[in-house]
Amino acid sequence: MSAHKTAKPIAAHLPGSGHLGIHLHYTLGPGEQGGASLDNPLFELITALVEGGSIRHAAELLGASYRHVWDSVRKWERLLGEPLVTWSQGRRAHPTQFAHRLLWAERRARTRMQPHIEALRSDLEHLIADARDERQLLLTLSASHDLAVSLLQRHMAEHADLHLAVRFSGSVDSLRSLNEGQCLVAGFHVPVVTHRASIFARALKPLLAPNHHALIACARRTQGLMVRKEDAQRVRTFADVSALRLRFANRQAGSGTRMLVDHLCNEHTIDPRSLTAHVEQTHVAVGLCVASGVADAGVGIEAAALQFGLHFVPLIEERYFLACHTENLEHDAVQRMRGILAGRQWAQILTRLAGYHPESEPGALLGVPETLPWWRRR
Repeated sequence: MSAHKTAKPIAAHLPGSGHLGIHLHYTLGPGEQGGASLDNPLFELITALVEGGSIRHAAELLGASYRHVWDSVRKWERLLGEPLVTWSQGRRAHPTQFAHRLLWAERRARTRMQPHIEALRSDLEHLIADARDERQLLLTLSASHDLAVSLLQRHMAEHADLHLAVRFSGSVDSLRSLNEGQCLVAGFHVPVVTHRASIFARALKPLLAPNHHALIACARRTQGLMVRKEDAQRVRTFADVSALRLRFANRQAGSGTRMLVDHLCNEHTIDPRSLTAHVEQTHVAVGLCVASGVADAGVGIEAAALQFGLHFVPLIEERYFLACHTENLEHDAVQRMRGILAGRQWAQILTRLAGYHPESEPGALLGVPETLPWWRRR
């Protein structure tokens, strides 16, 4: 057996147009598939090669024969026009740099699409459930991306016969969607601060009216710095990111975490523009950027950092709220959701999620000025 030593043009191995097409499909089956997971034989093979470090170990991980894995490697190398493994006489085959780069690139692309993948799964699940029982309640939610919201969606479907139709967007866009009547509830998060917080007041105050909105207590979480473990000793505060000129993965404008970053920059007298080298849409995408070496640091939740084996530096506690128009508080779906939030099972779910813990009165109705100190300040 011999691995390719030089890369050949992809077009030389493809019929017709010479273009490598991406074909997406989905299947229905028992069990669950969460997050950004998507089945693909090429990346399952590369993952096994990277984790196993050899053809033999990759075959064991895949539950396949040594010959089958070699044949698969050769097939994909012909299709891609690039070598996936290198080897020499007397030494085991191991993944090429191309294989490593391809795996990270696919994971980044898939992770960026996670909110949309989850939304598609959610919509399909609701359509199937609705076809079986049209009495199932539907609650539309526009929310800042949060891992706990995805868990809440699953929990509600299983224990309350309530389908949570989620569209993930930034905190600002979520509240705008609520005010425009595009959803029943909107999720947003703000740090627990008692002093002036002009960044949040300027962005969110125009979108929240005490006479028209109520807040529903959902969860508390900690946001912090995500860095690779080799940088743990030198990155201890947010200011270190600027002082060390680290490549920073920021979040999109209008997101709650982007506002948090700007808030922290104000407190440390840092120009926010000096930090933005890369922009992502979710906590998980930021974590993957740091883990893959695209960035050196980013702000996000602890659960995202742990997902990629990153070091986490806690910075500030946040409260995640669900906003609702006061005239919709008696809606059956909203009432059922509040009951789920107040239940013991939801508290246990949050406790098991790294960096999260329940509110003191989950599901409780809260007034805007009383809950957000900066709302009352000019």
